[in-house]
Amino acid sequence: MSNWIVGCDVGGTFTDFSATEVASGRAVIHKRPSTPDDPSRAILTGLRELTEMHSIEPASIKRFAHGTTVATNALLQRKGAKVAVVTTKGFRDLLEIGRQARPLIYDLQVDAPPALAERHLRFEIDERIGPEGQVIRPLTDEALAALVEAIDGEDGIEAIAICLIFSYINPDHEQRIARELRKAFPETFVSVSSEVQPEFREYERFSTTLINAFLQPEVTRYMDRLQKEIRAVAPNAEFGIFQSSGGLMSVERAAQLPVRTALSGPAAGAVGASGSGAASKIDDVITLDIGGTSTDVCLIRGGKTALANTRDISGFRIRLPMVDIHTVGAGGGSIARIGTDGLMKVGPESAGAVPGPACYCRGGTLPTVSDANVLLGRLPKTLAGGGLTIDPDRAASAIQPLADELGVSLQDAALGIIGIVTANMTRAIRVVSIEKGYDPRRFALMPFGGAGGLHAADVARALGMKSILLPRAPGILCAEGLIVADLQEDFVINARAELDGDLSVVEAGVSALGEHALSWFTHEAADVESRMMTLHFDMRYLGQNYELSVEVWKGSDQPICPAASVLREAFLAEYRRSYGHCDPDAPVEIVNLRLRASGGLARAKTAAIFREGELKPFDTVDVWFAGEGPVATRMYRRETLPIGSEIKGPAIITQLDSTTVVPPDAVIRVDAVLNMIMELENV
Repeated sequence: MSNWIVGCDVGGTFTDFSATEVASGRAVIHKRPSTPDDPSRAILTGLRELTEMHSIEPASIKRFAHGTTVATNALLQRKGAKVAVVTTKGFRDLLEIGRQARPLIYDLQVDAPPALAERHLRFEIDERIGPEGQVIRPLTDEALAALVEAIDGEDGIEAIAICLIFSYINPDHEQRIARELRKAFPETFVSVSSEVQPEFREYERFSTTLINAFLQPEVTRYMDRLQKEIRAVAPNAEFGIFQSSGGLMSVERAAQLPVRTALSGPAAGAVGASGSGAASKIDDVITLDIGGTSTDVCLIRGGKTALANTRDISGFRIRLPMVDIHTVGAGGGSIARIGTDGLMKVGPESAGAVPGPACYCRGGTLPTVSDANVLLGRLPKTLAGGGLTIDPDRAASAIQPLADELGVSLQDAALGIIGIVTANMTRAIRVVSIEKGYDPRRFALMPFGGAGGLHAADVARALGMKSILLPRAPGILCAEGLIVADLQEDFVINARAELDGDLSVVEAGVSALGEHALSWFTHEAADVESRMMTLHFDMRYLGQNYELSVEVWKGSDQPICPAASVLREAFLAEYRRSYGHCDPDAPVEIVNLRLRASGGLARAKTAAIFREGELKPFDTVDVWFAGEGPVATRMYRRETLPIGSEIKGPAIITQLDSTTVVPPDAVIRVDAVLNMIMELENV
């Protein structure tokens, strides 16, 4: 029996599927509208449709990889559990104090979001661990009994977050409390900070643990239900969940640490983009993932996605390794409106999947980016393989009030919408490139998502970028990233030491990390085809407040701590790259040790690519590229374009999952792996 790998990514507008047969390399894709009220409905319906349309025997599905938005949506909408927090006496208000930074420094009316646990649900316990891990105030049985009684007096608590001072050094008190609470409240989820993320900086550790507890009941119920339903369709499939750091984990691990899935879907897109760029031998790319609700951008350098260890999502701080993705509320469903200043705004509010843009004929009446693209002639009459019919008249009706209020033509209003959303996307790319010392002009832009190809040329021109790489299936790239991902686990240990001093604590920490990784390989990744471990040290100049993550070792065996001279050179090189200078003589200290363990999974062989066909347009339409007037533009079906074919703009290239706009001053060609490369002139 053949073996299939299926990836499923749930977006705000569409749920995408990508499937590959391991033996032959045969690849198929599918797309269907999302069901925001219950994402599993679209997943199960789409999986059945995929197997029926492409004659896939459900029992032959070996692996099902899922990128989920359940945790993200629960956090954004604050629809999680009723959570209690247990903390050291005197630290009850730490979650509200935070870093004492305002969300918008110049807006005195905007406050940080309230903590996910109300103050009366934050319980103090009389204990104290010191900065060396020493017990300053013992944890007594009486204090534990009083804590259990206090929590028992509150109704409806579904989860508990245990966050004690210095527990990342000595977790004994946290573990005792966890055992007692799990015994007293067996139906309640318990998250422990020394298990979720054992790092220093109390606010970040507390916040991450609280978010994990807040998400646990909802995500666990979803995972359990979906796993059972998937097994009913594909009984032999191993179920993997994509995590924000760029790898797969088991359903059980995802239920234990749902905070790791906060950027599940976008991270899968970055992994897919890295693989697609490598196939075309382009390792330096900036991604532009444009969906129905938002745009995600990520910088990939040397084939590696940039990582960040701290992120804010909807005002909540998460301290975990995550693919460094910047998100803005700019997508095909972003709604255009006139602000109080009389100027037009686009987003972040979105029409989403329901009711969707007006042109989708699903009840939407507000003007959106997709409606503007329809008015400008940039979208074909049908989308998603004929599953969605476009109505230009409804798009015009939605945008007409905007045009009337601004005193401009319909086309000028539509061009204005496109111009504003382009500016929003451009600012997002500046955050991950220029603001971090990278020149975007030295990168290729890789657009994907359903609307990526529509806006790529405008965004690239605004940034001075000349090359655009369009993958074979742009609208399904997140799902494709899921089927090429490895099993992955991240471990961290605090081991603070000066580089020129005694490194025995660091060496012991590296050894402990290696033991953790080997245990994980044995219990969670026993059947992987290959193993890889990467060791990073968080390092900084003595006296600085923030660290740089520096790769210091890579291999498949027990990790080792390099010599101090090697560590110094690695730190100086990373500091120089980040800030343009370094001080080779200043004292350096190590703060945290991080080890990433990856297990390579079975992947499909690359299928032979051969396509014959005549380079012939199937239609010619009028498209507005600027305010001067429409231009006759040829339309091509991407599946008919043979390798090596070259098209001079203007042109529109359509396919099942996306549409690509080629402006008049651009040339696009199909390379040997069926990716398309667009070159812009006059940039």
